[in-house]
Amino acid sequence: MFCTLSISANRLKSLFFCATVAFAPFYAFADDAVKDGAYLATAGDCTSCHTAPGGKPFAGGLKMANQFGYLLTPNITPDIETGIGSYSKDDFFRVLHNGVNKKDQDLYPFMPYGAYTKVTREDSDKIYDYLRTIQPVSNSIEVNHLDFPFNIRSSMIVWRELFFKPGTYKSDPTQSTAWNRGAYLVEGLGHCSSCHSPRNLMGAIEKSKAYTGSVIDGWYALNITSNPLTGLGKWSAQDIARFLKTGSYESKTTALGPMEEVVHNSTGKMTDSDLLAMGTYLKTLPANSSLSVDRKKVDANTLVGTRLYIDNCSGCHQSTGRGITGVIPPLAGNPAVIAAQPNNIIKVIIRGITARNGYIPMPSFSSSLNDQEIVEITNYIRSNWGNTANPDATKALVEDIRKHPGI
Repeated sequence: MFCTLSISANRLKSLFFCATVAFAPFYAFADDAVKDGAYLATAGDCTSCHTAPGGKPFAGGLKMANQFGYLLTPNITPDIETGIGSYSKDDFFRVLHNGVNKKDQDLYPFMPYGAYTKVTREDSDKIYDYLRTIQPVSNSIEVNHLDFPFNIRSSMIVWRELFFKPGTYKSDPTQSTAWNRGAYLVEGLGHCSSCHSPRNLMGAIEKSKAYTGSVIDGWYALNITSNPLTGLGKWSAQDIARFLKTGSYESKTTALGPMEEVVHNSTGKMTDSDLLAMGTYLKTLPANSSLSVDRKKVDANTLVGTRLYIDNCSGCHQSTGRGITGVIPPLAGNPAVIAAQPNNIIKVIIRGITARNGYIPMPSFSSSLNDQEIVEITNYIRSNWGNTANPDATKALVEDIRKHPGI
């Protein structure tokens, strides 16, 4: 919650540990405000960022790599010396609402306070009450490991002036109760734009391209606007809610990379009504995608990709890319396949994926396919069976992902 924007590979290491340990007593709280706070902390996915692999829940220390170096997430247990035990409710709200800590220091925008500023004071207080029930852990964290001059916090003055405007979410009276609840969760606690929006050189979200997709730790966070080709335009609000709950859209796609973690630690634990509200709001995001025009086409005379696909993939995914319902996901129309960038396909080919949501595992092809062959297969499946994504996989990209495949 306190210190991340880009999701590093280390977050994935805490996938199962965080959820099972941190939220075991979730429904045991007697105090309604504390129980509500636990739920809100879940919606904000606090555990994923503030629990290091093998560490105590919320004790911090998770490494967050970014283009300027890296940060370690702080300890937010109620330990007096090393955590937030000395924080008052006012101090805590100031962190969320203004991005300023108890030491009067500006937080770096790698903590999505641009989204958390929308959280109401009432909900902030409930999260605070919940965090006070967490077992205090003494774990001193040196947060700042950024390169010079970004390690100088005063540099944030200019950033804040240019890109940050505090303000609690205000309901739109022209919209439904469900839509407003969804907007509050998506824009605020869920901070969905933090991963699904491209950023400028100063690390700020490009507002004109919000929610149109972005690379996170080598994975591509998909376009979640209402774009019918590359976004959620063909999904219903119910489809979105089901995906957020289960991490799967039957016969369509499954959650990969950091999104799998979000489902496991956050959205998979949220109420059906809140997930439907999020889907309702997301369906109204204006369609916007650079893929709508000027797509390149694969040379029809090039049969290399076809041959490689038939030899390596068609046995499971079928010659038409339709997969097998509930067993093997389709490639035709799969959002992970037609994303704005081909990273997800390349990662899956190199790393393989484990069994999930009823789907069988896929083996790694890292040793059986060379870089150029992976390029050919990737471009083939991105531009066949009605898929019209750019065939823009390159050997350089494959080489980079092979060197840094993630975990």
